[in-house]
Amino acid sequence: MQKMLSALVSTALATSLAAAFPAYAAGAASVPIVKEAPLRAHLSFLSSDVLEGRGTGQRGGDLTVAYLESQALAAGLKPGNGGSFRQSVKIAGVKATPDSSSVALEAGGKAQALTFGKDWVWAPGDAKPVHAMDAELVFVGYGITAPEEGWDDYKGMDVKDKVLVMMVNDPAPTAAEPNRFNGKGLTYYGRWTYKFEEAARHGAAGVLLIHTDASASYGWSVVQNSWLSERFQLAQGKLGANMQGWMTEAAARTLFSAAGEDLDSLRGAAETKDFKPVALKAKVKGEMKAAVRMVEQFNVAGVVPGTDPKLKDEVVIYSAHWDHLGKQGDGADTIYNGAVDNASGSAGLLAMAQEAARTPAKRSQMFLWVAAEEQGLLGSAAYASSPLWPANKTAANLNLDSLNFVGAAKDISTQGSERTELGAMAEATAKAMHLAVRKPEPDLAGGYFRSDHFSFAKAGIPAFSIEGGKDYVKDPAGSKAKEDAYQARYHQVSDEYDPAWDLSGMVQQAQFTLNLGLRVANAAAMPAWKAGDAFGKVRLSGK
Repeated sequence: MQKMLSALVSTALATSLAAAFPAYAAGAASVPIVKEAPLRAHLSFLSSDVLEGRGTGQRGGDLTVAYLESQALAAGLKPGNGGSFRQSVKIAGVKATPDSSSVALEAGGKAQALTFGKDWVWAPGDAKPVHAMDAELVFVGYGITAPEEGWDDYKGMDVKDKVLVMMVNDPAPTAAEPNRFNGKGLTYYGRWTYKFEEAARHGAAGVLLIHTDASASYGWSVVQNSWLSERFQLAQGKLGANMQGWMTEAAARTLFSAAGEDLDSLRGAAETKDFKPVALKAKVKGEMKAAVRMVEQFNVAGVVPGTDPKLKDEVVIYSAHWDHLGKQGDGADTIYNGAVDNASGSAGLLAMAQEAARTPAKRSQMFLWVAAEEQGLLGSAAYASSPLWPANKTAANLNLDSLNFVGAAKDISTQGSERTELGAMAEATAKAMHLAVRKPEPDLAGGYFRSDHFSFAKAGIPAFSIEGGKDYVKDPAGSKAKEDAYQARYHQVSDEYDPAWDLSGMVQQAQFTLNLGLRVANAAAMPAWKAGDAFGKVRLSGK
């Protein structure tokens, strides 16, 4: 049955390629067809215990970079950074040391009985090992300053040297304003990264985010896994506040009550534009300590040079992050293998690169494996700030993050492409492959702001992530159950490769991405942003 399905998928792929590339119908051997065997081999190795979960600043991460570098060379790619495949990313590693710290939350003159990890987590945002904290707490609602929405949660209050308590996500739409903050969809204002950035711009001494499963779109265990281990930030550029952290809703409720406030009432008030910051009768006090080290990680970049004398100076970038959570803690299994997230995307890029190198396009094509995505898109942010190819000569970024391990589908997701002319190109590519494009849905979890393509979008480059389909060819109900079951494995040690996986969906997703990239690489002009899009910035000359 499996062989029959693979044959059907191969036949459909051949038919779709004939429509997408006329030369294929004539039997041309140069048409790029992504193959399952190399994709599976790369996936198996990248997610194996040998690479120890590909942790940032860990031995497994170094081994991963060496593997990607060697495989890029073997695939026929040219070094993307002069004579090297590597781009240095300087990172500060920070790990809170609660056992040697005395920092605590106080309310009503009494320290709250909060346990690090269970009730709250924190770490320095400025990569300094010691901070003497004695700062008042201020509740600032969502912590948003959005002039275009007429929204300011700070209302001119001087919060310098204060620790700000705030909610994640952004204000919900109302009957009177159904489209405020993109309606049901999350905007960048709702992301925790924005909250930290905005607080630092206001000179705050710290930020504590109130976690709920609904507002964060993931459980407290995801926060724990990230914050109980070493965290990372770029060592160069703007630094964050002294303290950055999260607390559970239960801890926040207890804190607010001890400070003489009702959490639910304040959260309700924060849903309106009239909300004003509320100084809490509480503070952060004591010494906060952390272990700090400086590490060098690497993005890996390989290029297929373009064939057109003029257009070869422009590039299409395919990206995927190579990192995961590495080795953590004690127990029988301490390796977070990250098979789906994101050994799958890294393996897909290698399989695509192998074929792209055999079939150059008019524009150049870069295959970019970025570091430290799990730490806040650090590798892609470092690339965007110091690009290996000028931003104004970069046609698009197509990103792969967590590929379809369930099986082939009748559709493909291009959410985010509608912001740019890539949307129409994605529609045409899907049609040629006899795939339906899933209609954009409200971005409830802020997915557009949580993958590496967003670093490119902020630099003005049309960018989005290609996601797998949902309308499965084989056993729709059973396949949907497999997809749903993955949520329990997300960012857990159980995200491991299974040799029994049907990789036809991964191959399909990688093939679509390569087909779309070739369409962009051979187009007469580079795609543009749609008018009015928040990230439709003017391309910066020489950047």
